[in-house]
This record gives sequence, C-alpha cells and structure tokens, in this order.
Amino acid sequence: MRNLGSAIIGYDLNDTYAQISYLKAGETEPETASLVLGLELFNIPLALYKEPGSNSWLYGNEAIKKDQPFTHLLGLAISGTAVTVEAEQIDPVSLLALFVKRSLSILTMQVNTDDIAAFMFTTPEVTPRIVEIVAEIALSLSLSPERVYLQSYRESMYQYIVHQPKELWNHQVLLFDYASHMKAFRLEMNKKTTPIVVFIESESFPELRYTADPSERQKKEWDEQFLLISGDLIKGRIVSSIYLVGEGFKDEWANESLKYLCQGRRAFRGNNLYSKGACYGAMEKFNPGELSKKMIFLGEEKLKANIGIRLKRNGLESYFAILDAGANFYECANSFELILDEEPKLSLIITSLTGSSVTEQIITLPGLPERPGRTTRLHIAIRLKSAAIAVLSIADLGFGDLFPTSGKEWSILCPLC
Repeated sequence: MRNLGSAIIGYDLNDTYAQISYLKAGETEPETASLVLGLELFNIPLALYKEPGSNSWLYGNEAIKKDQPFTHLLGLAISGTAVTVEAEQIDPVSLLALFVKRSLSILTMQVNTDDIAAFMFTTPEVTPRIVEIVAEIALSLSLSPERVYLQSYRESMYQYIVHQPKELWNHQVLLFDYASHMKAFRLEMNKKTTPIVVFIESESFPELRYTADPSERQKKEWDEQFLLISGDLIKGRIVSSIYLVGEGFKDEWANESLKYLCQGRRAFRGNNLYSKGACYGAMEKFNPGELSKKMIFLGEEKLKANIGIRLKRNGLESYFAILDAGANFYECANSFELILDEEPKLSLIITSLTGSSVTEQIITLPGLPERPGRTTRLHIAIRLKSAAIAVLSIADLGFGDLFPTSGKEWSILCPLC
C-alpha cells in the first residue's frame, strides 16, 4: 500500500462554484468541507475580488459581496483571454489557481494540506483545454504531478455510485442534475463482459429551467414536468436507485414526482455527489482496489478499445499490447522500439470493448530505405489526440553501423473507430 499522507482531496470545479471533499487516511467514506461548521453549506462561489491599491484578494462569498468581482473563472481560463486588474493584464488561469489555493484554506481544521496524498479535480466535461488548465493549476500550487488527477462529472457519478452498497446499483441508476436546467444521466452495466463495462447515457431537458425563488405555481409546473420526464426515463427499465443533485432541488417542489420515484426504488437528494465521487476516483487511482479490476467505465473521454501491434516473435505471429481500454485519453501514451520484418509497414490492431469488432489499420512508411528483413529498427511513440484519434510518431533508427539511420520521421493520425 502506498502512503496515504493526510488525505485524498476531491475538488468539484465548474463555472459557478467549487466544492471540496476529503478522505482521511484510514477512513472509507469522504466528508465535504462546509463554509459554516455544522451546516451543509458546501458550494464556494467561484469568485475573486482584489482590494483596490493592495495585494489583498477575497474569494467566494466575501468576493461576491463586493462591487464587480471576477466571476466565471473557469470560463475565463478556458477562453485564455487576459483579465485586466487595475490596468495590469493577468493570465486567467493564474486567477483560477489563486482561487483554488484560497479555497483550500477551509480544510485547515480537517487535514494538513501540505501533505496531500492525491488530488482529483472533477469538471462537467473533460477537454484538452481543461487538461491544460488543471496541469497549470497543479504546477502553480506546487502539487506533485503524479498525484494530481482529473475526471468528468460522469466518472465522478460512476465512482460515487459503485462505492455505495451493491443493492443500490444492482440494476440501472438514474441521476437528475438540476442546475441551470434539468439533465438526466443513466448508468448501465454490461455484466456479460469481463471486466464489466459500465457506461452512462445522458439527456438534456432545457424546457425545465431553474430560476431562483420560484412561485408556488412555478413549483407545481416543475413537479408536473419532472413527473413526465422521470416516467418516460423509467418506463420499461429496472432502476435500483435515483439521485437528485443540484441547487434546483432545494426548493422542495418535487412532491408528486418524488412519490413516483420512490415506488420500489431508493431515492437520495444531496449536493456533494461529484466531489465525493472525485475522492473515490482518486482513491482508486492511488490505491486500486478490487473494483478497478472488475469494472471499466467507458465515458466520453475514455479509450474504448485495446490497441496493439501484430508482429512476429521467433517466426510466430504474436500481439504486442500498447494501450489498454478504459484509460482517459489524456493519460494514454506509450513508446517502444521494434525491428521490422520484410515489409515497411506496421499492423495496428484495434479491439473495441463496446462491440465485437476487431479492426486492423495498416501503417505504411513512405521513403523508408530498402533493407534486408529485420535490419530496420524503429522508435514508436503513441499518444491520443482524443478518445477516437491516436497520433503515432515514428523514427527510423537504422541498424547499427551496418545500416545507419536515414533520419526519416513520420507523424500519422490513426482513427480508432
């Protein structure tokens, strides 16, 4: 077992708020840091404010009380547009990193933030730009890169649910996220595969839009709409449990719809599922348990196929594994060397986990010098541009003094589906 340090941190980051959960060493269930001791005030407004003429910055609730605070910090960081602060241009990622640093101060009484074992950020979606932003935040906070991770809300949902009692996810699971508007997520498992493949489908309902301080009439309309939506999603399916998350559920309007949802099913309402799921995800990354061996979650950012190369060893055709399905595309990379047989080409084998298909991509190397068989050594590096596109970087290394390198290099895009 690796040293767990003081705690594992799950950091929920979206464009409106942040939230921090933590899992102390030796404990099995995360806690969520509250802004007020004894109350479930988990959401930290994603805002900063600089006191004029000083280097003093306020964050969260203190910032939004001020005139013209900096808000939507994640969106600003994604855009990359510099922010003007007292006539000075500031990198928006630096502002976001400052917010993260200040917000971690609420953990002072719970854990030693100088000895964090693993730190998992979770965001609504994971894109290459978000990956860059998280890497920059980790660097600015002096967090060890090998202990900083990133996962989407969907994967945080998966991690949270499968760490609950099994009877709650024996069949399908529904999660309704009601923030700006209603979104539904359905978790399903293909138990016929080994390991079990888990995926999450989603659907959006923009007609059911949240507004603060709804009237009684509006609450009734929401309840009627939600009853229709949930009924359509459950019809013909066996659902073990249902989760309600988001600020929109706090107004106690879902009376008839909740009665329906709870008929033969367990229903839970809360606001810290994603940050707790981030903790569980970091725990599985840092100290993988039996769960990681039995299940693979295939989200949008996951590699959905095993990737390998067909080659010959001792005259026999064999398969050399390169990348394994189930990993985040931004974490997938490998490099190796091999000696070509007679032909100047490679055979890339793609074995899908979402179907029964096995495809072969033939990679040709135009301009490679003609040499006798097994006298060409190649250096091959592979990384993923997205979950569906691999980038192969290949260099001719020659074969010692007999066949010097030609200096030839190839960069090849390879579709994976």
